[in-house]
Amino acid sequence: MDATRILPDLQASLLCEDVRQEANGNFILIGILGFVRVPKIPIKAFRLCLFNRWTAGVGTFTETSRLIAPDGSTELRKGQVRFALKDASHHAINVTVFTQVEFAAAGVYYVEVLVDDVMKLRFPVPVIHQPPPAKPAQGRPPSGDPSSS
Repeated sequence: MDATRILPDLQASLLCEDVRQEANGNFILIGILGFVRVPKIPIKAFRLCLFNRWTAGVGTFTETSRLIAPDGSTELRKGQVRFALKDASHHAINVTVFTQVEFAAAGVYYVEVLVDDVMKLRFPVPVIHQPPPAKPAQGRPPSGDPSSS
């Protein structure tokens, strides 16, 4: 029996700052993100890349990638791409680029990855607001400095 369609497995999904491809076809992922730390809110991320690798499927599919706000329903960005796997031993790599993403509030955002409207993965991306440290007043040494006593 020859399989004509098998839904693929999502082998890897990584959010990162950039994805580049070498001349030999290998990918380089730059700045893999487990969270996003920002000095102010709101703030815009110039570019976020989602690297997805599919395998163990047969057929033609539609991948949908979404970035969801902390309210759990607001879709900040969405990308779709069609891909095909001719044999279950093959793989497909898709990179979705989300540009000018505005993080309006600190909180837990989510990345969702679907294939043919079937949710394969949903993972959290916490956005943490961490203001820069206060600068000491000019002309005075910072408190706790032994030379100030």
